[in-house]
Amino acid sequence: MPNKSLGQHWLQDRQVLSLIAEEAAITEQDTILEIGPGLGTLTSELLKRAKAVIAVEYDSELARKLPGQFPGKNLTVIHQDILQFDLNQLPKGYKVVANVPYYITSSIVEKLMTAPNRPSLAVLLVQKEVACRLAAKPGDMSVLAVATQVFADVSLGKVVRRELFFPEPKVDSQVVILETLKQPRVEAEDQKRFFRIVKAGFREKRKKLRNSIAAGLAISTPEAEKLLERTGIDANNRAQDLSIEEWLRLTKNSV
Repeated sequence: MPNKSLGQHWLQDRQVLSLIAEEAAITEQDTILEIGPGLGTLTSELLKRAKAVIAVEYDSELARKLPGQFPGKNLTVIHQDILQFDLNQLPKGYKVVANVPYYITSSIVEKLMTAPNRPSLAVLLVQKEVACRLAAKPGDMSVLAVATQVFADVSLGKVVRRELFFPEPKVDSQVVILETLKQPRVEAEDQKRFFRIVKAGFREKRKKLRNSIAAGLAISTPEAEKLLERTGIDANNRAQDLSIEEWLRLTKNSV
């Protein structure tokens, strides 16, 4: 039976599983990292297409049983928490395909996008609301959207209805595709300051930028207004309205 504490919801619809695998455009040269393979239904689709599959499974019983389901296949099953797994042991250009537990989606995305050895592509089945947050545009941005889109182009794939899972979750899921950029949109040396500014802006996200930036950076409101004016950003905007390019300009002007 699925372990509710681990957020296990198993998708067994073969057509949908095949579509998820196809989103990754897997070739016979690809090594795939699968997070939380569970019963191996998605694993089966990945093994049909890839050179090798590395499956990281936290549930000890599932990790023990999985290799026996695919004799003779190039499958390595590792019993470990994915958040503790060393991505550096994977070959450059690996891809990630996974049905991700809802409760650690943000942590997994952060790990993949900020690792020294980032995947070339990640195709994740996540809660629909989270997928939409990851792919948000200015007007609906969040810290999660900004942090992800600094490192990847994000697009949305198929919506998967909740009744296709066992046990049935409370919400629908959706495929989200992260195409990792060769060069992040923010230079490595600027990232710490960039995210400090972004978090300052979103600290009180319902407030106008003049107020949230002032509070987040511990400066006066007039100083915040001058900073925004120098950057060419309307002080009446809110944090969710800004693009990554605008956050980057704000970072450079705040020096």
